[in-house]
Amino acid sequence: MVVPRLVIAAPSSGSGKTTVATGLMAALRARGLRVSPHKVGPDYIDPGYHALATGRPGRNLDPWLTGEDRVAPLFLHGARDADIAVVEGVMGLYDGAGSGDFASTAHVARLIGAPVVLVVDAARQGRSVAALVQGFASFDTRVRLAGVILNRVGSPRHEEICRAALDESGISVLGVIPRVDGVATPSRHLGLIPAAERSGDAVAAVERMGALVAGSCDLEGLVALARSAPPLPAHPWTPALPPSPAVTATASGGRPVVAVAGGAAFTFGYAEQVELLAAAGAEVATFDPLRDECLPENAGAVVIGGGFPEMYAAELSANEPLRRRVAAFDGPIVAECAGLLYLARELDGHPMCGRLDVTATMTGRLMLGYRDAVATAKSVLTREGERYRGHEFHRTATDPGHATPPLFRWRGAADGFAEPLLAASYLHLHWAGSPELAERLVAAIG
Repeated sequence: MVVPRLVIAAPSSGSGKTTVATGLMAALRARGLRVSPHKVGPDYIDPGYHALATGRPGRNLDPWLTGEDRVAPLFLHGARDADIAVVEGVMGLYDGAGSGDFASTAHVARLIGAPVVLVVDAARQGRSVAALVQGFASFDTRVRLAGVILNRVGSPRHEEICRAALDESGISVLGVIPRVDGVATPSRHLGLIPAAERSGDAVAAVERMGALVAGSCDLEGLVALARSAPPLPAHPWTPALPPSPAVTATASGGRPVVAVAGGAAFTFGYAEQVELLAAAGAEVATFDPLRDECLPENAGAVVIGGGFPEMYAAELSANEPLRRRVAAFDGPIVAECAGLLYLARELDGHPMCGRLDVTATMTGRLMLGYRDAVATAKSVLTREGERYRGHEFHRTATDPGHATPPLFRWRGAADGFAEPLLAASYLHLHWAGSPELAERLVAAIG
């Protein structure tokens, strides 16, 4: 398949690639193009801004979570019917899981055959930018570093120096972004504040990013570069699975309903999870634990993903009717990270659902990284001995920290709570890497 595409990368975090990638998406959409947004890695927050910029779901490309073989198919699935795809990288171009470049931006760029544009923070350098860019271009010749966008350029003279040095390198300058205030999005303890929490402010921020990129980058040159990407020898991923024989219609004759938590407190989720649940025979209905006092009608299972319940603990606690209903729910429940906290007896002293007899508190310790986990108990999702690759990202802790036996173990650590109709842990899974999870959950609905 031929999909015009490019990857926006950087030498390191903090160089401005989120601003450039999101702004480019918005600028291209403003020109009438259908833009497919993608993010390398397990990040949930940047794709929310990408979705605002493009009007399409932001999708992740992560070889660790889904396996190398699914990256190109997942990319083509997300880019279906798009005119162009923009992929935002993660960390530095060659930074991956562990000491190698597995799951790095460079790795994903190779897997989808996409040219790379390097966003370089030029604020404290001049001619040296050429040495930096040449080093990145020659480090791995399998990666096609085809252009540079200079960020935080201080003056016309500064631009002239940088351009002259890069002209000697033969690498095209596709944008020069001046130092500006009021464009970056605000952050807190786990990174950017999600777009769903900022509402109109997030929309305005994306518009500012789009205007900045449109006014300082060569959009025609970037589109031409994207169109130079070769055909991709892969077929689009599909969530379509034959429904399990165990999946039966509800008493009313409709499909079984899976209630998925959303709203400002629960913003972490991959688009493919909902698609897999629908393909497994379920009707997906969203609910907001901050506002809704009841679960969706005829809910047969509940999925509570990640997010920031610690920022909304008082509001979640105040919704006592929903907390009581979740505590009393006798169907399958799946909870990841924030969902685990919501099921706890209390969070930072605020009463939660009490479905699990644990307390949860904020800590000063960041738990972050990929996990190669083994399921140690049977649950609504897992079978003992199965291996799962996931991601952990939080600053909270629970007491007790896990059940006996726990749901998962990795590197000697134990995590999670497993019951025949419950799976709750800190581990974030990308269900496209384990599509049987959706079928198991839907099949467990009574």
